[in-house]
Amino acid sequence: MSLREFLKQTEKEVLHVKDEVSTKFEISFIMKKFDVNGPILLFEKVKGYQTKVVANVCGTRERICSALNVNSKALYKRLTEAWQKPKKPKIVRDSVAKETVENLSKIPVLTHFEKDAGPYITSAVVYARSTDGKVENVSVHRLQVLDKKHLAIRLVPRHLFKLWQMAKESGKDLDVSISVGVHPAVMLAASSPVSFGVNEFEVANALMNNRLSLVECEHVNAYAPADAELILEGRISTTKEFAEGPFVDITGTYDVVRKQPIIEIVSVMHKKDYVYEALLPSGAEHRLLMGLPHEVLIWDAVSKVVPKVCAVNLTAGGSGWLHATIAIEKQLDGDGKNALLAAFAAHPSLKHAVVVDSDIDVFNIADVEWAIATRFQASEDLVVINNVRGSTLDSSANQETGLTTKMGVDATRPFAKPKEKFERAKIPSSKRAEMLIYKLAGKW
Repeated sequence: MSLREFLKQTEKEVLHVKDEVSTKFEISFIMKKFDVNGPILLFEKVKGYQTKVVANVCGTRERICSALNVNSKALYKRLTEAWQKPKKPKIVRDSVAKETVENLSKIPVLTHFEKDAGPYITSAVVYARSTDGKVENVSVHRLQVLDKKHLAIRLVPRHLFKLWQMAKESGKDLDVSISVGVHPAVMLAASSPVSFGVNEFEVANALMNNRLSLVECEHVNAYAPADAELILEGRISTTKEFAEGPFVDITGTYDVVRKQPIIEIVSVMHKKDYVYEALLPSGAEHRLLMGLPHEVLIWDAVSKVVPKVCAVNLTAGGSGWLHATIAIEKQLDGDGKNALLAAFAAHPSLKHAVVVDSDIDVFNIADVEWAIATRFQASEDLVVINNVRGSTLDSSANQETGLTTKMGVDATRPFAKPKEKFERAKIPSSKRAEMLIYKLAGKW
């Protein structure tokens, strides 16, 4: 199951860009303009390269659902089941990525924003395993191109960082495969917050109904998806570092420059006529891949303290990471506040959260704002938590300690007040009126 097969399935959503474009700013500028609910973009003529560039593959929830063959209501359940019951992929002898290129300069890596340190690979799925072979990990990392054979990798202190530390303690560099241009299920699995020791390729295989195949790399001790468009084989140095950045992160602001490990690339393999997959930092695709799995965690946690969770949205305005809107059905006053506390516990990076009733659309910010305007009293319904760990991506947090202040808004209807005061006015419908609206909509 490959990226190309998914592109064929979604051909109606692909916008073909036939004019010549540059990898420096032009492609990313167009990506930004088509970001929100935009099409898949296929850049067919890239200046200085023979390779096409594809972008915004996972840019909408609908496309992610289509890739997993589920409807939106079953999406969280599908993800949870895959996390809990991963399935080992089959190992095949040969990859379709058999062509070679001399070095990284032959790949159309984008430079995205004006103050970026240089070109960055942004859709890289990185595989590594522990020196004793017992732990495997797959995750998405940004990679700064340093020269023809070297990358700098941003290692957040999570699972790959831990494997790198283990390799460092044993005095060895860490072998990795870097796959670009994979099926959306692989991207989503690699972004999932599963426990250390869970192989995200197995999560992806569960999401793909056992249709993921892996190939063993030739030059490093690693596996990669056999259908990947591009496979880099390399080793993360445990001694060499580089001042990585600046680079734009999910909030649309520049991350700080910090010393990060260098990867030495030992092999570059690709499909014949491969397509290079790009991902816009801070764009819709970035927000969805990073945020959507954490919506599942919030859903699960809040479900344990209230009768029913109807919807969760890590909002675009909160960069898909810092703000959540949550719709619930409550039984008692106080359920809203319990839901807020559960959400903050489930997603420690969450800064602001709003809980609303089931009649509010959490994906419609005007609807959420209406609930705050009509159902919220700051003296009764505001939750403020001081001096707690927040997100390193929050520019306003204390940069030395990482501490922040979190705020929760309970915008659910208070049971102690008359229900009629909070009911939204409705206009009775008729088949005649609905038919007329259908006709008028076609003319508009």
